[in-house]
This record gives sequence, C-alpha cells and structure tokens, in this order.
Amino acid sequence: MSETESVPLNYHHITDRIESYFDCEGDTPQGMAWPNVPDAVRRYNVMLDVIRDTSRPVRLLDFGCGTGHLYEHLKRRHDLQIDYHGIDLSSRFVAAAQEKHPTVQFDQADVLKHPQILGTYDYVVINGVFTAKWDVSFDTMLQFLQQTIKLLFTRCTGGIAFNTMSKHVDWERHDLFHLPLETLTTFLCRDVSRHFVIRNDYGLYEYTTYVFHETGDHNAA
Repeated sequence: MSETESVPLNYHHITDRIESYFDCEGDTPQGMAWPNVPDAVRRYNVMLDVIRDTSRPVRLLDFGCGTGHLYEHLKRRHDLQIDYHGIDLSSRFVAAAQEKHPTVQFDQADVLKHPQILGTYDYVVINGVFTAKWDVSFDTMLQFLQQTIKLLFTRCTGGIAFNTMSKHVDWERHDLFHLPLETLTTFLCRDVSRHFVIRNDYGLYEYTTYVFHETGDHNAA
C-alpha cells in the first residue's frame, strides 16, 4: 500500500465531530473533546516523554495539533528545546492557532492525500487523533491509524508517540477506539519497527505507544 493511498473519506468525520465541541466549548481542552484540563496536561507530558535526548534542540511535528495547545504547553516548560511544526486536518483549528501564534508554523493538510506537506523531524507526536472514532467503523479507524503511522514514521529520525483507548476498562464506549495491544504490536513489528514502548502508567483509560527507529535507553517519567 503506497503512502499516498488514502482510507475512505469518512475519517474526516472525526474532525467534524471535534469541531462541534469547539463550537460549544471554545478554544479549550474541552473544545478539543478532552474531558478536563488536568488530564489534557498529563497527556501533553506523556507525549513529550518520547524525546530521548532533551539536551539538544529537536524538530517536532505535532500531528493533529488542533489550536496549538501542545505548543502553549511547551512554552510553559523550560527543559525542552523544540523547533515546532503543527499540522491539522481542520482549517478552522489551524486558523485559530495561526492567529494566536503568527510566528509558528501551522499547516492545514490531509497528509494521506498530500504527504509532500511533511518535512523531516526528529520526533512526531499524535495526541488524540486515534482515541475517538465517533461513527467511523473500527476497521476504517484501524486502517487510518496504520496508514498514518507508516507514513509519519518515515518522516522522523528518532521516534513517534501516539495514544489509543485501552481494552482494559470497566466498559467500552462505542464512540471510542479501543485498540487491542496484540493488534497494535503485530502491526508495528510487521510494518513499522520492533523498537517500541507501551505506556500504561499514567492513570487514564488509554495507553501511549512510543516507536523508535533504533534501540536505546529510554527512561519514561
């Protein structure tokens, strides 16, 4: 399957649903369909833990950047040197991010159809893109994840971080993407990399996966 081949167009429905939250809740984590601010901040820090060497500047792609909340979180942290690039499918979110941060690179793009928008990065983080599927089928969501991860992994030299909902919950919600670990790890070993870390230690009903190009010591916070 080529990197330009796209999944059925109804994955755009995910963006449409999140924009409906934005209409109601405004430019807040709740407006990005997160339930509260503390959990959103926790996710930002877990995403950034994918960076192995924090002593040097790194080029970071925030895929599914929304209105730039991860960038704003980075400005509050002083231990990371980040050359930031945000990409989102929603033109509304990108416009809002650009208005707030006119000197920062934010781009609207469907990278599965137009991969040429992508640069080369040290790390890619994908926060919340694969947690809710809304009315999209499980199979379509899985295909969307697989194509996106395969493409973005070719554009980074260090690693990639993304989160999905856990299967180990009291009950599963039909609108969330509960991805079995075996399904994910089989895909990663077969098509991406055998060098990965599963994070399930931060108190939310999800897990975050770090996938690296090479082996190396990685002490998650």
